[in-house]
Amino acid sequence: MTVIPIQQLPKTDVLHFFNEHWGSTEMVISSGVYDCSKLGGFAFVDEQNTILGLVTYIIRHKECEIISLDSIVEGKGVGSLLVQAVEQKAFERSCTMITLITTNDNLHALKFYQKRGYYLVEVLQLAVEQARAYKPEIPLIGNDGIPIRDEIRLKKQSGSL
Repeated sequence: MTVIPIQQLPKTDVLHFFNEHWGSTEMVISSGVYDCSKLGGFAFVDEQNTILGLVTYIIRHKECEIISLDSIVEGKGVGSLLVQAVEQKAFERSCTMITLITTNDNLHALKFYQKRGYYLVEVLQLAVEQARAYKPEIPLIGNDGIPIRDEIRLKKQSGSL
């Protein structure tokens, strides 16, 4: 098993992964609307090149933003390896920070990122309601029955990469 750039995978595999795990390749968050299949990223694959996890990111100037992260193998370090790959890329590109956005219901992500040195820096109240105006299939209720309303921005400074 290994981490590889998503550009090394067949495009159909990447599209299938996003459609299966996110409902589409489109991510709508307050920083923009993204087609994740066209972003930079890394995949964690097994010996048959089956995708077990995937992360996408975008670099603007000196900021790297993680747009999506999904691991279908929980508790095995897949997510950590993928985030480390993005952090290494950000370091190579002289980024001064890495940011990401998650939703208020995603307590697992909040725990995951904070354990890896990311800080909560902003709560964007009702941002998901605005995103639903563009992408109505975003669910109203998320993890543990929590209404999905807000976005939470997290950040890691370059000295911590």
